[in-house]
Amino acid sequence: MPEISRFYGIVIMMFYNDHNPPHFHANYGEYKVVISIDEEVVDGYMPKRALKTCF
Repeated sequence: MPEISRFYGIVIMMFYNDHNPPHFHANYGEYKVVISIDEEVVDGYMPKRALKTCF
C-alpha cells in the first residue's frame, strides 16, 4: 500500500486504483479507518484525538 505521510504515529495511505468514493486509509496503532475526500469516515474507527489530526 503506497504510504503518503506518517506523523504522530498515524500512517496515511492511498491506492491509485481503488473503489469509489475517493478516499484514503489511515492507521493508528491497532485502529484503521477509511476517510473520504469530503472528510467523512466511510469505514472503521479511530479515537477522536487522532482522527482530528487527519483533517
